[in-house]
Amino acid sequence: MIRGIISLVETWEQRNTLRLALLFVICCGTRLLAEAAEGRRISFESEVAPLLAEHCVRCHSPGNMQGEVSLASPEHLLQNGYVEAGDASASYLMELVTSGANEPAAMPRESEPLTEAEVNVLRRWINEGATWPDGVVVEQKSAADATWWAYQPLNPQLRQAGAGHDQPQSIDEYLQVELQKKGLTFNPPADRRTLIRRASYDLIGLPPTPEEVQAFVNDSRPDAYERLIERLLASPHYGERWGRHWLDVVRFGESNGFERNVIINTLWPFRDYVIRSLNEDKPFDQFIREHLAGDVLANDDPETAVGSAFLVAGPYDDVGNQDPVQAAQIRANTLDEMIRATGEAFLGMTIGCARCHNHKFDPITQEDYYALYATFAGVRHGAVQLATSEERQQRSEALQPLEARRKEIEKQRSELNSAILQRGREMQAEYEQTWTREPPDRTGTEDRFEPVEAKFVRLVCQAQDGNPNSTSGFRIDEFEVWSASSPIAAPEESNVPRNVALASNGGKATGPSRQIQDFPGAYGPQLAIDGKTGARFIATGNHLTIELAEPTWVDRVVFSSARGETTPGQRKFTFVAEYAIEVSQDGKSWQEVASSRDRKPIPQSAFVNHRLAELTTTDEDRSKSAQLASELAAVNREIAAIPGLPSVWIGRRVANDAKGPFHVFLGGSPQKKGEPVTPASLSVFEASLSASGERPQTLAYQLPADVSEAERRTSLAEWITHEANPLTPRVLANRLWHYHFGTGIVSTPSDFGYMGSPPSHPALLDFLAIKLKEFNWQLKPLHRMIMLSEAYQQSGEFREEAAAVDSESRLLWRFPPRRLSAEEVRDTLLKLAGHLETISPEQAEERGVTVRDGGPGFRLYHFMQDNVCTYVPLDRHGPETYRRAVYHQNARASVVDLMTEFDQPDCAFSTPKRAETTTPLQALTMLNHSFTLDMSRSLAERLQREFGDDVDSQIRRAFQLCYSRPSSQEELAGCRAHVAEYGLPSLCRVLLNTTELIYVH
Repeated sequence: MIRGIISLVETWEQRNTLRLALLFVICCGTRLLAEAAEGRRISFESEVAPLLAEHCVRCHSPGNMQGEVSLASPEHLLQNGYVEAGDASASYLMELVTSGANEPAAMPRESEPLTEAEVNVLRRWINEGATWPDGVVVEQKSAADATWWAYQPLNPQLRQAGAGHDQPQSIDEYLQVELQKKGLTFNPPADRRTLIRRASYDLIGLPPTPEEVQAFVNDSRPDAYERLIERLLASPHYGERWGRHWLDVVRFGESNGFERNVIINTLWPFRDYVIRSLNEDKPFDQFIREHLAGDVLANDDPETAVGSAFLVAGPYDDVGNQDPVQAAQIRANTLDEMIRATGEAFLGMTIGCARCHNHKFDPITQEDYYALYATFAGVRHGAVQLATSEERQQRSEALQPLEARRKEIEKQRSELNSAILQRGREMQAEYEQTWTREPPDRTGTEDRFEPVEAKFVRLVCQAQDGNPNSTSGFRIDEFEVWSASSPIAAPEESNVPRNVALASNGGKATGPSRQIQDFPGAYGPQLAIDGKTGARFIATGNHLTIELAEPTWVDRVVFSSARGETTPGQRKFTFVAEYAIEVSQDGKSWQEVASSRDRKPIPQSAFVNHRLAELTTTDEDRSKSAQLASELAAVNREIAAIPGLPSVWIGRRVANDAKGPFHVFLGGSPQKKGEPVTPASLSVFEASLSASGERPQTLAYQLPADVSEAERRTSLAEWITHEANPLTPRVLANRLWHYHFGTGIVSTPSDFGYMGSPPSHPALLDFLAIKLKEFNWQLKPLHRMIMLSEAYQQSGEFREEAAAVDSESRLLWRFPPRRLSAEEVRDTLLKLAGHLETISPEQAEERGVTVRDGGPGFRLYHFMQDNVCTYVPLDRHGPETYRRAVYHQNARASVVDLMTEFDQPDCAFSTPKRAETTTPLQALTMLNHSFTLDMSRSLAERLQREFGDDVDSQIRRAFQLCYSRPSSQEELAGCRAHVAEYGLPSLCRVLLNTTELIYVH
């Protein structure tokens, strides 16, 4: 068009003039058009709010006010000068989001800077008056919402199937749909020897015996494999194997972790409860309810109530803190651990990520998190007595007369002591005149006396400075005994005084004391008095004795418990308040040479009264007191003889803790309380309900603030196992699939959220979840269905062309081989060596022997405790440890030779999926640890017992035991030569170190 106009102009100058005019019009018109477009006012709801939601409120919201600023509502922006309405250039917010010439924008800090277009949106919004509509709150948008697949009702319809496929009716049909898409098929069936070994390890975690293998191979019945599965599911070892899986998930550990890491000796009943419940095939929804509220649902049934130990089976900080701010933070951390464990174990949701702010990826809000905080607030770690009401009544009836007698004796003692004290108070003024010295001083107490010859000198505690009525338990950091000139020696024989208690001068300190095992030799039954601060004698009795190198004349002692301390008032250990110094020539007959009786008592009424009572006690008083003490001791012995009620670590219920009110903690800080919350279910299900209308209203709940602690946990338990809750059965079905095939349909078993892995076969997962519910939440029928599938029974043979399409066999074109777990490795060695008792309780009763299944665990470490605990791996594993590894007392942060090397997890955290590493330590430990050497010798002894000196029979038997197959002629010849040169134990050591032994195909 422009060219047409220009062609009409006659002259060149006219043409140039017209060109400039047209260009001016075009440029100005473009700008004017842009300005006209910008004349439309910025929409806060559609343009500004989404920008703030995407970039800002994850760090600046009411629940997470970093920099003390929230951008969820306008108050902070307008009040704190971040925004000057009508003037973007004067608004601090624009400085934060605008890049400088050489510097990036300060905000957003955790993501890419705003684009120029986004900056312009904010600038225009501010220039237009920064209007924020009333009632509009900007909320962080999670990556997933209520439409996320995991929150949808169970639906086994083949969503991923193409046209022409009928709805699958079995596991294999679901798998084949995906295999066919990739041009893949199942492997041929595994041979029977492979299959029985696979199924045995899978269900009971132990290898089959050669007799069991041969019986299965020779069984021609069409249901032989089904019979095998039934036998294994009925084995008591099924619960031990699958109980170990569940204990991994629920982070079961028998120490409290953190820096003290104290052992917990009363948590093992929970482990036995898990094993027993699985063996009984208890419906898993009931199992879950017992985990969350067993003590409420079955208060009179200890075997059920112990299930609620789940809540306190994780680590917790028991150090304590006098600072209320820190104490509140520690308490918040403790409840956070319970919330995380619950969400991940049962729901496959990382609820803990919403502690400080709304979950960034899943639709879980801070309100959701703190609703669960309110639910668990009444639970504290600790042991409680578990017994039936009948057992409690029986014990109470047995104790009542004894308690009454004890109360009467204590009353008589109190009356006697009151009479003695009254006499002392009447004479107090007279006694005080004899108290001429200051009380004992923990920084240094000195006593002088007439020279006396002694071979032994001892300090006897007659009262502690922490408790005047106690004489046992005090600390001494130095005890000096000074020599004196002999009164019968010639003047020229006198010598300079010296500290004869020093170790360098031959002195030895003995006495009942506390041995600190972490540092043996530092102090204990024999203390080196070295004149240095640091080593301390911590008495558990009432005396410290110094044996001198030879009989010596002495006239002075000095002792202390806080020598060199600048703040002695801040005592950490008890010291003596009343004492006597005694000497002896033979260590049997003692003579008192000094005491604290002429010292002032500690200026507290209890210590003054103690001194007065001692001074005014008559022989008759002492006789009467001794008689009453003897009677009291006899009654106490009778009371102690009555068995106590079992104490089990299931947690204490503290009503005051549950009272509330409860709030969102802004930024996760208990000191910054936000909106109030009450116990409730997750809000995402409410959103899903309103959006789809498919779920019953009972799926979501919210409880009043004053509801009881018991009702909070039972409501949560009912909600998690509710018929309409799709997460729980999906998560559980996936866990079974994971343990059978090595990888779950969702490969992140405890995370079904946005950051977890998507399901490889979503319809199959829902099919399994529905079947689980049809099976009344019992696991054994689902095991049976999985293990009877063609997919499970196929061989593990590697096919290169299939691996090129699906290298990890996620589509299950073959059975994925796996390495034995740490516990399976150890249990296998014990069983092959003949040391693992695997008979049933019925067989044990017939033979008159005890089956050691359950009860307190054994330890593969040396446990040492002071203020903190130390766990040192044992170099030798004695017969007392020859039990299944599930009964090991697993302590957090402890290292156990063999099992740690084979990836036994640290129970400080939930382990839904174990690591499988290959390291040099595994080979070194299997070859050289005393345990594997012992097992090699024991296996050799077993073979010799069974076959005498028939080497070929020994070798054949060893192959059947270790590999569930016969040896080839080549293997037989090679092993025969090895035995001839190195001996049978050496061959057994080789067999126990083969890859074939520790892999299942």
